Amino acid sequence: MFVPLAYRLLYKFGTTWEKQPQAHHNDRVAGILLVEDDPSVRAGLELALTRQGHSITAYATGEEALDHIRARRPEIVILDVMLPGIDGVEVCRRIRRIDSVPVILLTARGDDLDVVVGLEAGADDYVVKPVEPRVLDARIRAVLRRLEFASADRVSFGDLVIDRGALKVSLAGREIHLTPTELRLLLELVRHPGQVLSRRYLLRAVWDHTHVGDSRLVDACVQRVRAKIEPVPADPVFIHTARGFGYRFSPP
Repeated sequence: MFVPLAYRLLYKFGTTWEKQPQAHHNDRVAGILLVEDDPSVRAGLELALTRQGHSITAYATGEEALDHIRARRPEIVILDVMLPGIDGVEVCRRIRRIDSVPVILLTARGDDLDVVVGLEAGADDYVVKPVEPRVLDARIRAVLRRLEFASADRVSFGDLVIDRGALKVSLAGREIHLTPTELRLLLELVRHPGQVLSRRYLLRAVWDHTHVGDSRLVDACVQRVRAKIEPVPADPVFIHTARGFGYRFSPP
C-alpha cells in the first residue's frame, strides 16, 4: 500500500510538523550542514529545522560534505554515522583535520562502541535516531550557546596560556587547536582550580545535558584535551582524574 511521504515522515520522527513552534526573530539560528543518506529522514529534518529558522544545506554522502566544508564553512555539522562510501566517523576525523566546526552525530542505535568511537574522532555531541526535531533543535542551540561565551581573561599556568578573550590556547608558545567544546571544557575546569568537578556537573555546564548516562561525552572530551595540552597524556600534569567522580584542574 502506498503511504504518502508526509505520513511516513510523521511516523519516523514521532511528531507533528504543525505543532512545531516557529522560531522567534530573536532566537539564535544556525547555518547547518546536514549529512544523511536516507531521503525521507533528510527531508524530514530539513523541514523541521527550517521551521525552527535554521538554514540547511543537505547532502547524502560524506564526500560531498567535505567538499562543501572546504569551500564554505557551516556553523554546525549534523552527521549520520551510517553513510555510503566514507562512514560518518571517518568523515568526522577528516573534518577535524581541516576545521573545528562543531559536529553532532546521528546514530541509529546509540550503540556504546559507535558513540565512543565517534566522540573520540572529535564529535561534540550525539543523538539517537529516530530523533524528535525539537530535541535535535535543543542540542543545536546548546552548541550555539557554547560558542557564544567570551571573556577578557588571560591566564597562564607555566607554559600553558589560555586567552579567553581571543579563545586561544598555547603551550610553550605554540598555539593549540581546540574545538569549541574542548575549549569550553578546559575553561570550565580552569574556572575551578584544584576543585573536583563531577561528570554530571560538567555535562550540565559544557553540554547542557542532565542525563548521567551521557558521561562518556565528558570522558572522551577530556582524553582529547589531554592529548593536546599534556606533555605526557598518560601521565597528566594539568587535568587529573578523581576516580569514580570526575576531574580537576591542578597545574604544577
